[in-house]
Amino acid sequence: MDPVKEAIFARLAILSRHAAQARRDTLDSGGLRHWQFKVLLTLRRLGPPYETSPSRLAELLGLTRGALSARLGPLEDAGLITRTHDVADRRRVHVRLTEAGYDAFERHAASEEHGENALLSVLSEGEKRTLADLLRKLVEAAEAAPDATEPKRSRSDGS
Repeated sequence: MDPVKEAIFARLAILSRHAAQARRDTLDSGGLRHWQFKVLLTLRRLGPPYETSPSRLAELLGLTRGALSARLGPLEDAGLITRTHDVADRRRVHVRLTEAGYDAFERHAASEEHGENALLSVLSEGEKRTLADLLRKLVEAAEAAPDATEPKRSRSDGS
């Protein structure tokens, strides 16, 4: 076994666990679950008016339409999103981030930013750039590999 390779992958796994736990803690403290944040984040990334079709949203999240539908209900009940029918074509539905959803996203993003900054605070700006560049190189190679598979679509619960 290559000890350098083993150290790299062990440390990536440890950092991934720390980052995931920090994200869960941040979300739990504000009452959002990780899957709820992901839906809000995806709508927020679309830019104004923070709206799209359910099928496009499912595609962006890597979910089946059924899994997405199960997730949208609680978000709509909480007032974080709305689902409306298109006036010109009632068969079309639009999912839109509400003002409350936008505010919830911004609160959680700011808390998450604080946690990520704390984790990276031991690195200089140059080290952060170097790390980002090296990780980008690895991600590009992994995604370009002929045996790379698409992430599996979730059909389930809302984790």
